[in-house]
Amino acid sequence: MAIMNETHPEEFILLGFADRPWLELPLFTILLITYPLAMIGNIVIILVSKLDPRLHSPMYFLLTNLSFLDMCYTTSIVPQMLFNLGSSKKSITYLGCAVQLYFFHIMGGTECLLLAIMSFDRYVAICRPLHYTLIMNQRVCLLLISIVWMTGITYAVSEATVTLQLPLCGINKLDHLVCEIPVLIKTACGEKEANELALSVVCIFMLAVPLCLILASYASIGHAILKMKSEGRKKAFGTCSSHLLVVFLFYGPAISMYLQPPTSISRDQPKFMALFYGVVTPTLNPFIYTLRNKDVKGGLGRLVRGIFSSK
Repeated sequence: MAIMNETHPEEFILLGFADRPWLELPLFTILLITYPLAMIGNIVIILVSKLDPRLHSPMYFLLTNLSFLDMCYTTSIVPQMLFNLGSSKKSITYLGCAVQLYFFHIMGGTECLLLAIMSFDRYVAICRPLHYTLIMNQRVCLLLISIVWMTGITYAVSEATVTLQLPLCGINKLDHLVCEIPVLIKTACGEKEANELALSVVCIFMLAVPLCLILASYASIGHAILKMKSEGRKKAFGTCSSHLLVVFLFYGPAISMYLQPPTSISRDQPKFMALFYGVVTPTLNPFIYTLRNKDVKGGLGRLVRGIFSSK
């Protein structure tokens, strides 16, 4: 037990912005506003997609999964960040850190793959419209979602477990707002080159490969859209541009964080990146899809009218 305590501390001190305490109140206020917005926005997307029969299609089935992921993703870090920002003791237990690490990376890894599946759905809908219902049937959608979740869980469990076994040599201070794999690898003592290499290889599979598939899908989609008439082109561009915007908001910060050796990451980069893809993106996603998608706006309008007419 003594060896375990020396290797793994009972709790971690999350330094956050300790050198800039004036940031804590504005950040606390921003999180207090954005977290409920993210939850409400994603719940609305799920309700509209489930309750409106016109939105019972593969595209909106995948969108509800994205909204559910975003809710879990932001919940895995924001409540703890709010608690620490509002408290003088900014810490998290070792067990709490491990749980956060698993959940945060399960949701993040699953979302990487889900965004690629959503681009494939758009590719089939626009480039193979006559075969869309045959290819993207309910059975295929459920199979794809199952594969995405199982892959995300496998990635997170394997990578987080290996990271948690790294010796910390009594170090219990993390220069971050949350527990994250690159920061724990950077904090660890002893040889960690193998862990850095393993993280890079896994992240190439989880980030770079899906992003390449997304870009390839949209290259074909762009070619097909140019051949459409103006009305069809406008509708296709609306749904695809929403998804592309979400892709860049998520993948940009994630790639800048995970596809470089942890030892080369600057001090404040992990904090801002975690805030971006853990808070900003899940908050913006529902508004991006609502404001740029006529079907979702129509479904939302019908839902609101139905609620008020029932009263």
